[in-house]
Amino acid sequence: MRVLVLAKVPVPGRVKTRLCPPCTPEQAARLAAAALADTIDAVSASAATDRVLVTDTACPPPPGWAGRLQRGGPLGERLANAFADIGSPALLIGMDTPQVTTAMLDDALARLADPDGPDAVLGHAEDGGWWALGLRDPAHAAVLREIPTSTATTGFRTHDALHRRGLHVAELPRLRDVDTAPDAYAVATLCPPDRRFPRAVAAELPRVVTAEQTQIGTAEPMRVVAR
Repeated sequence: MRVLVLAKVPVPGRVKTRLCPPCTPEQAARLAAAALADTIDAVSASAATDRVLVTDTACPPPPGWAGRLQRGGPLGERLANAFADIGSPALLIGMDTPQVTTAMLDDALARLADPDGPDAVLGHAEDGGWWALGLRDPAHAAVLREIPTSTATTGFRTHDALHRRGLHVAELPRLRDVDTAPDAYAVATLCPPDRRFPRAVAAELPRVVTAEQTQIGTAEPMRVVAR
């Protein structure tokens, strides 16, 4: 079973712009690079048979990975095309949940590989989106072209669209995306301390938000190097 990681290459001014301020574009890019590297580490240690880094601009993939460029305009179109280009069962995740564990990924892969298991797995995000989508038949990713992304109902609409196609959709753990400074603080506390992301937050993110704000409520590219 393949795992796809859809990512932006960490270029200052083009990635994690919602962290600015309090971050500078360079600090935001270093946080993004740390989140992506932690995600790559988790996927590299998983039971995936193939690993593909799908980036917005050309970027050398990590050792043992394949690399592909994203195709299309809106995010929903690029997501659908990532599945279509692989053309086989796959689990797709983003780079915004560095707290993801190899165990979470292996559980999702095992469910998809089980002949009596679900047709799809979906991991909702706390902001209403989703952080992971796995499909036995990648053709069903066509529904993503018509679903608005980055909204409070993106995850619900994705689940509903797959359900209306007659798919059995299993739920994965709900995770928090890193979009803003409060998100970064909160997610850093959920990561093992030896990961890059919590260290990057401590080093790069100015302490300008309160603990209450971390609670969940209603250039040149940098090289990505995995351990």
